Amino acid sequence: MLKRRILLAVMASSLSSFLWSACATTTFLPNPSSSSNDAIAISIKNTTTKKLTLTDEEALSIGYRIWKNECNGSIEGLTTWNKGEEFASLGIGHFIWFPAGCKAPFGEAFPRLVDYLMANESALVYVPDWLRSAFERGERSCPWRTREEFQQALASEKMRDLRTMLASTVSLQARYIGNRMELSLQKILDAAEEEERERIRTQFFRVASAPMGLYVLADYVNFKGEGVRTSEEYGNRGWGLLQVLRGMNGSVGGKAALNEFASSAEARLTERIESAPPERNEHRWLPGWKRRLKTYIPKP
Repeated sequence: MLKRRILLAVMASSLSSFLWSACATTTFLPNPSSSSNDAIAISIKNTTTKKLTLTDEEALSIGYRIWKNECNGSIEGLTTWNKGEEFASLGIGHFIWFPAGCKAPFGEAFPRLVDYLMANESALVYVPDWLRSAFERGERSCPWRTREEFQQALASEKMRDLRTMLASTVSLQARYIGNRMELSLQKILDAAEEEERERIRTQFFRVASAPMGLYVLADYVNFKGEGVRTSEEYGNRGWGLLQVLRGMNGSVGGKAALNEFASSAEARLTERIESAPPERNEHRWLPGWKRRLKTYIPKP
């Protein structure tokens, strides 16, 4: 089968590029360079800072890891609709896209990503005409109404357009994820009780200043949200970043902070599964979630 080679422009602090082959077998992202991996370990110089800002290099390196977490770094995984879910999951962060009328309690992110790409001159060329036209008309819902329709359309021109757009804008998706993480602290502090805000702030920067801490915060916010929406709770139990930080009490930094974060996150996600409606069968997700949390702990 003839392979198509597409050159993808990846923009970080400087431009780099990589090739991928869209063939019948699964196509994977390239391994980031060692310098890219090192970018995640850059520590926060001042843990009393009220605003956290990622460099483009840090955002891109984090984006690669999140892409691997969500769909094993594959091109095909950029357009997914998981079994048992009411929505599609697209891009390196598996951003949720609801079909019209979807009542799922989770926050929708893909339309905001499209807005972000359309507002960026360098990315606009990759947004397919049919998607741009639909958004300009105010039609922002996923065009496939069910998982069955979505699966049947995987080889369609529209689906290929989406994968090309998403594979060509990895750095901007990473920046989009990074922006969300940067804004997450203020959101969770606003949602927290006044008497717990300083402790939560302290725990946030305790994690942020640890090796891999920037990745941990960005990944978890993208993975399970800020935890500030009551609609994203089961039985008044949340599982977002706010709830994870609430479950932390330590003061030692570095790996100890990441271990405690991962432990608190596992407890919150286990509570979620115990509280979830039985028909959602969320127990099937827990092993994969635990594997993901293990990536938060730097190897010796």
